[in-house]
Amino acid sequence: MSKKIAVLYGGRSGEHEVSLRSAAAILAGLRAQQDLTVLPVFISREGSWQLGGVRVAVLPHPGVGGFYVLEGENAGSVIGVDLVFPVLHGTYGEDGTVQGLLELAQIPYVGAGVPGSAVGMDKILMKAALLAEGLPVGPYLWFTGAKWLSDKELLAAQVEKELGFPCFVKPANLGSSVGISKVYHQEGLLNAVEEALIYDRRILVEKFLPGREIECSVLGNDKPRASILGEIIPANDFYDYTAKYLDNRSRLVIPANLPERVAERIRKLAVQTFMALDCAGLGRVDFFVDDQHGQIWVNELNTLPGFTSISMYPKLWEATGLSFNDLLLELICLAEERFKQKEKLKTTFEAS
Repeated sequence: MSKKIAVLYGGRSGEHEVSLRSAAAILAGLRAQQDLTVLPVFISREGSWQLGGVRVAVLPHPGVGGFYVLEGENAGSVIGVDLVFPVLHGTYGEDGTVQGLLELAQIPYVGAGVPGSAVGMDKILMKAALLAEGLPVGPYLWFTGAKWLSDKELLAAQVEKELGFPCFVKPANLGSSVGISKVYHQEGLLNAVEEALIYDRRILVEKFLPGREIECSVLGNDKPRASILGEIIPANDFYDYTAKYLDNRSRLVIPANLPERVAERIRKLAVQTFMALDCAGLGRVDFFVDDQHGQIWVNELNTLPGFTSISMYPKLWEATGLSFNDLLLELICLAEERFKQKEKLKTTFEAS
């Protein structure tokens, strides 16, 4: 029986262009599968949802969840779907907003649910959650844009005293290194915070952690498994947007050259991180590994990692023995499994 899979891509995010690249690879992979009908649903930068160039809206209706056609000769009709594959990176896609909409519409979807997506997107909440689970997280500070405006000098002095330079300044909610700066002095800190405030009202400042950038892909629901590890060797001073997507001098080393005991420890930490944030389906966990002092830090978890031709998430699974197309099929099965679990739960209560 053929399944209809809607692929959401684009979106109202600073990672719009990255989403287009990821979606191109996923659409090609899904279209190569038998028994799948693929519906590409583009979300513009302004938030308009379009299927085949025609505006649509998500229809919340049990049994016929899908898209309501808003215009054209088929206006008023419903296009039902069996599952949604969100390929939306960053805000209004990876942060729980779209996941909440799909929950209301009772449509199965790939990836983490509302809580996991929201906490996974918010770097400040993520670090608090990981610390609560006893996972190794580097020193950091955070503040709001309003606090920065009123106490700029005090906060700058606190950053210098508690974190030192260099340090990293980041918007709390964004990915692909958009809005992130590596800062070497006070003047640079002021400029970096102003840049980050363009993208978010809350700012995270992290202590620079020496070491190698190691990444691990995680796949599963209640019993997730970890891939082999990869190492990022960025073309620039750090793995910024240019190094990730525009500069082909960045290198991905797979497998990462690590002692097996260290690699196994990282894989266990990756699964623990995934479980701590109540993720589902997929996630990529990024680490810093200091060989000299034997220290491992969890940097962050990405609930919808990149799926471009050079992205680490599918590359790590391919090296582990799971092809790109088989990975897509497993993600669909995991989404259906999670949906069936939730459908069994009671949503009403009557006191006896």
